[in-house]
Amino acid sequence: MIKAYAAMEPGAALVPFEYEPGPLANNEVELKVESCGICHSDLSMLDNEWGFTQYPFVGGHEVIGIVEAVGSSVNNVAVGQRVGLGWHSGYCNTCASCQAGDQNLCSSAQPTIAGHHGGFADKVRADANAVVALPEGVNPDSAGPLFCGGITVFNPLVQFGIKPTSKVGVIGIGGLGHIALQFLNAWGCEVTAFTSSESKKEEALKLGAHHVLNSSDAAQLEAAAGRFDFIISTVNVKLDWNEYLATLAPKGRLHFVGATLAPLDINVFQLIGSQREISGSPVGSPGTISQMLDFAALHNIQPVTEYFRFDQINEALTKLREGKAHYRIVLTNK
Repeated sequence: MIKAYAAMEPGAALVPFEYEPGPLANNEVELKVESCGICHSDLSMLDNEWGFTQYPFVGGHEVIGIVEAVGSSVNNVAVGQRVGLGWHSGYCNTCASCQAGDQNLCSSAQPTIAGHHGGFADKVRADANAVVALPEGVNPDSAGPLFCGGITVFNPLVQFGIKPTSKVGVIGIGGLGHIALQFLNAWGCEVTAFTSSESKKEEALKLGAHHVLNSSDAAQLEAAAGRFDFIISTVNVKLDWNEYLATLAPKGRLHFVGATLAPLDINVFQLIGSQREISGSPVGSPGTISQMLDFAALHNIQPVTEYFRFDQINEALTKLREGKAHYRIVLTNK
């Protein structure tokens, strides 16, 4: 039996829950969970904000664990190896996206916490090709958030060919944005943090921003007109996106990784006149996750984390819900 923490209905407190996982499939691995980050997506799923949560709901998709068992056809990881598991726990492996190495775009990909029990547990299962080995130099205690928050902000750097000479802005210095600042600085970019919180200015500079722009000051936004090659939005709230479009250089891109649910109100002339672009992306493929981990090890990039025991899971979720996390929360079985 796998021992977990589950919610029985939307928004409910998590309670101890056990389930029988059945025989291990040929292509699966079973991980002994060492730690698991809590992502805002876990809250969205807990509350059924996106409309497809199944209950009992076992969240947790930023898992660090030790491989305890492998299926008969598994040859990419071995028992005793430390690996991570993120948003996806499996892929179809046959569609055009999977064949091209873009498994994260597979329309049949299995989310770790939707129709599948996640890592808020002592053990979790996944397809072997969905887990990624932790390289030397990555701190396993804080690595969990890299498997969702980290790869979410790293993936666009690869997908859109961001150059070391690019001028990049980051909207929102929180769970995603604080990791983005570190990656972009190490990538070689000139980095600007957009934040409405004056209290985050000094920390943003320490995390890698070269400049901090007060996003609630219209004059500062106007003064930044035409400056940025790329802006990544990590927030999940509605903003005046036309103000940010105006700060893009010709052929600049406004890119969304934060799941704002409100429709985008865009002045199309902002796009046409300067050939600007708007885009979005999910987490990355296993190959890109591996690349991110190597990059993080090389540049000593770590999420800023707070730690709770698994039996404090409801306390940890409340802290995240109240917006008091600084910046990521990790549950630990150690």
